[in-house]
Amino acid sequence: MNENNRKQLKKTGRRPKEDPAKIRYTISFNEEEHSRFLSLFDQSGMLVKAHFITSCIFEKTIKTIQIDKGTVDFYMRLTSFHSQFRSVGVNYNQVVKLLYKNFSEKKGSAYLYKLEKQTIEMVLLCQKIIQLIEEFEAKHLKK
Repeated sequence: MNENNRKQLKKTGRRPKEDPAKIRYTISFNEEEHSRFLSLFDQSGMLVKAHFITSCIFEKTIKTIQIDKGTVDFYMRLTSFHSQFRSVGVNYNQVVKLLYKNFSEKKGSAYLYKLEKQTIEMVLLCQKIIQLIEEFEAKHLKK
């Protein structure tokens, strides 16, 4: 009787499930059905095939994710370009501060005029980029 009490007192290991799945079914596919099943499973984004099958049987909602590599690449490049554009803005502020600090007012104004022309070109380029992004989203990203 002491042995039974000792076994009941130990509470190590995994907790037992409240409703364990004990009943199992097997299913057989031919090559075509199997490839179709795998493509649907990949599109669902689920990690466990059994969960995918039960959600299909009981008509639960199945999420399908399609990733367009071109769009992902576009946004990665756009993000890197944006970071470069921000660093140009930081450098611009530093150059203006140095112009006023190290040069005379006349010389600083001449350099600032040249910098202003370059800034106008950069603004036009930025507007073209924004226009291209909007065109890309309108043509290729359907929501």
